[in-house]
Amino acid sequence: PELSEEPPAEMVKMTKSKTFQAYLPNCHRTYSCIHCRAHLANHDELISKAMHFSFFVFFFMQSFQGSQGRAYLFNSVVNVGCGPAEERVLLTGLHAVADIYCENCKTTLGWKYEHAFESSQKYKEGKFIIELAHMIKDNGWE
Repeated sequence: PELSEEPPAEMVKMTKSKTFQAYLPNCHRTYSCIHCRAHLANHDELISKAMHFSFFVFFFMQSFQGSQGRAYLFNSVVNVGCGPAEERVLLTGLHAVADIYCENCKTTLGWKYEHAFESSQKYKEGKFIIELAHMIKDNGWE
């Protein structure tokens, strides 16, 4: 009998492919979903990163609170879906926010600021909060 390179049909396993829409470059420090390791954000997109590192920035980075503890604010994210916007009273006032979730494992990660009602909070509009409890650091962190 000749050897076949294809396994018999009954041996073929069907696997669900990953639904990542974007892979961030390996040369950059990234944040990934702690539950499924889907890429979420490049460290360069961290809002606080653009400022000079000082005590103020350390405090600023630590000052965002999610429902499950500390969170970071990002300019942009990848592999994230967005739910419907709703008004919520947060620590910094009334905002219209939409929950965001990992497109791969569907875990709720945080929220997107759709609208800030107070002028001092307008800088958050269009930005994303991801709770540290749902992120892991990948690539190039030493």
